[in-house]
Amino acid sequence: MIAAIAAAALLVAYAIYESTNVPGTVTSPVPSKFTVNGKTYTFTYIATTYSERLEGLMNREVTNTTTMLFAFPYFSEWQFWMLDTNTSLDMIWVNATGNSAHVVYIVTSAQPCYDSNTCTVYTPTTSANYVIEARAGFASANGITVGASINFSAFEVSD
Repeated sequence: MIAAIAAAALLVAYAIYESTNVPGTVTSPVPSKFTVNGKTYTFTYIATTYSERLEGLMNREVTNTTTMLFAFPYFSEWQFWMLDTNTSLDMIWVNATGNSAHVVYIVTSAQPCYDSNTCTVYTPTTSANYVIEARAGFASANGITVGASINFSAFEVSD
């Protein structure tokens, strides 16, 4: 009985921690383009606020040219899931300072899920301040591996 009460108290404490530890808005300029292995891409979507990051590519059409940048106000091991996406995605965690960056973690072909109770949560093993999402196969087609260099450009202040 005491163990059950302690477990419940721990869950409540964790829920309070999570609800108060929400990363805020990125106010510094963020890149609208990136170059990897000689190819330059323009981000289709950029998420700089908590609500934009929470929505991500949910319920959006994702094509072979869709890319989304998730910008965070600080480095951390940001978790992602695939709730209500319309296709499998590659997720690329990036550690960036200025326009120079390197890939620190990759999940390829993450599968969509449609029940938040059963979605896989993807957690990197290294801190990052950006995550790039693209249709499954993007990382492989562009030779993106852990340690790959990425250059960011066309920095803009988010609205």
